Amino acid sequence: MWIDSHCHLDGKRFDEDREAVIERALAAGVTVMLAIGTGEGPPDLDAGVRLAERYSFIYASVGVHPHDAAKWTAECAPMLRERMANRRVVALGEIGLDYHYDFSPRDVQQRVFVEQMEIAAAAKKPILIHTREAWDDTFALIEKHWTPTGLSGVMHCFTGGPAEARRALELGFLLSFSGVVTYPKAPEVREAALLTPLDRMLVETDAPYLPPVPFRGKRNEPAYVARTGEMLAELLGVPAEELARRTSANFGRLFPAAASL
Repeated sequence: MWIDSHCHLDGKRFDEDREAVIERALAAGVTVMLAIGTGEGPPDLDAGVRLAERYSFIYASVGVHPHDAAKWTAECAPMLRERMANRRVVALGEIGLDYHYDFSPRDVQQRVFVEQMEIAAAAKKPILIHTREAWDDTFALIEKHWTPTGLSGVMHCFTGGPAEARRALELGFLLSFSGVVTYPKAPEVREAALLTPLDRMLVETDAPYLPPVPFRGKRNEPAYVARTGEMLAELLGVPAEELARRTSANFGRLFPAAASL
């Protein structure tokens, strides 16, 4: 039984068959899904919440993605604080820095990242980190603004190598592995997975993006987290059932609202 710790079920690519996608996930043994609530950015901050309030096995995050940091307004902070009080909202994210596309200016991304870490700290809930071509700045801001809180978080869709993995683990984060770990041209991600303790690991789809082998070229969906998990378990030399149990326990420990599931 698997948990998809990060999926974008609100996306337009699921508009035609969202119900069927969810049913396929349940049939594949996916017991819980975390619907990421960044959506298309402000002013709508309820993309994940709407799903979590409809399905008992879906939880939500809220947050402003670094791509949308330039959309941040004075209304965003109080809106996020309000939504973080919702029991179905277990985390703030995905947040962070993306220097690959630079859809928002880097200084704006950094300011919005810091402000959201402060909101999450006040709510005492974890953060979900998106970082691309910005490892040094991401780690520096986390160390300054998050580490002192004593709270944890997730390096979502981990795409770094061993050095980045060690640094993230030192900062108290869990590493979440997506279909990227199955790609032939991602040996550094597999090296990172091999050094990650089982009690610090999650699996995800990041659906509809990054489907695992052999589904590349197709739309990703939560049911495929089982395939990622099975291939990751093979890499680690543990039974798939054991990895499913351990990653599910990690999810419950990180997100207490879901701990009873």
